[in-house]
Amino acid sequence: MVFLAGILCTALSAFSTHKVFAAQLTSRSLTLQAGGTDGASKPGGVVNHLFSFTVATTGNVGSIEFLYCTLAAGTCTTPTGLVTTSATMGTQTGATGFTLVNTTNGQPYLTRSASSISATTAVTYQLLSVTNPTATNSTFYVRINTYASTNITGGVTDFGTVAASTATQIVLTGTMPESLIFCSGGSISTTAGIPDCATATIGTVAFNQLFSPTAAATATSQLAASSNGVTGYVITLSGATLTSGSNTIPALTSPTAVAVGNSEFGLNLVANTTGASTPAVGTAVTPAANGTTLKGQAAAGYNTADTFKFVPSGDTIAASNNTGAGPSNAQIYTASYLVNVAGGQPAGDYTTTLTYVCTASY
Repeated sequence: MVFLAGILCTALSAFSTHKVFAAQLTSRSLTLQAGGTDGASKPGGVVNHLFSFTVATTGNVGSIEFLYCTLAAGTCTTPTGLVTTSATMGTQTGATGFTLVNTTNGQPYLTRSASSISATTAVTYQLLSVTNPTATNSTFYVRINTYASTNITGGVTDFGTVAASTATQIVLTGTMPESLIFCSGGSISTTAGIPDCATATIGTVAFNQLFSPTAAATATSQLAASSNGVTGYVITLSGATLTSGSNTIPALTSPTAVAVGNSEFGLNLVANTTGASTPAVGTAVTPAANGTTLKGQAAAGYNTADTFKFVPSGDTIAASNNTGAGPSNAQIYTASYLVNVAGGQPAGDYTTTLTYVCTASY
């Protein structure tokens, strides 16, 4: 019986390891975080490794080892391409005061003067500038061990393994071509808040009343424009003044405050107020120019309320030049047309065809 007891004692001794009495860390994970320019799981990428776990055993902890391996258990082989010797200490929570020792590649550890950590304490430690293993779509493991000693010697207090993987980066490519969106119509609406040329109505527009020497007649149409041209876009207008056979209504070739009883035709691109000679007609460009993503604005001569102008030779009426020419998202312009006539203006059906042209420069 004495002899058998000796054999049993020897067997227990042979199978004892430094983890026999260690407890397993819980809620453990390794999160790969993007570095300066590299994606988090990029093979060979210089990234950050964030370790999270919950301490299992109350007691002194002086060092924490992070052992990088190709396998979760057994002989530890450092993953190909992994570099931890350039790592630095990042954030730490839960139990702090640690510094990083990175002298052995694949086996960085944290150290501090040993002090107690209570069981169930959740901690995180971030290692900055770790170079991921270079194998693509490859799993690697980190064995985490805590020690009472300050240099990962002696018995392990708690332990646990986490897994992470590199992954093929998905490279998306696309081309934004030179762009010009432009349309005109009686009216243009928005879709999801964006001016939408698909909603433009036909361009046949009638004045709101018969021409009269006692009140101005008005009409409106709309334009929408956007372009990614380096210097933006310019909108010009050409066409003749209103005519009926050989009779015409004179155009206002300079910005003019109109007067009832005169024969005159002009337009502007702003909201006009109700006055002695001008009814409330038109709206300001919308969305309003902000000088960055929205730069479109009415040009000089067409940008003052209650004054109207018409030059039938390709006059610039609007441009994306608010705070300097450049690209602009879509905006809607409202062209307000105004006609006054003298009492002797010949009777007839007066018409004109106007052509708006938007030119972008790239």
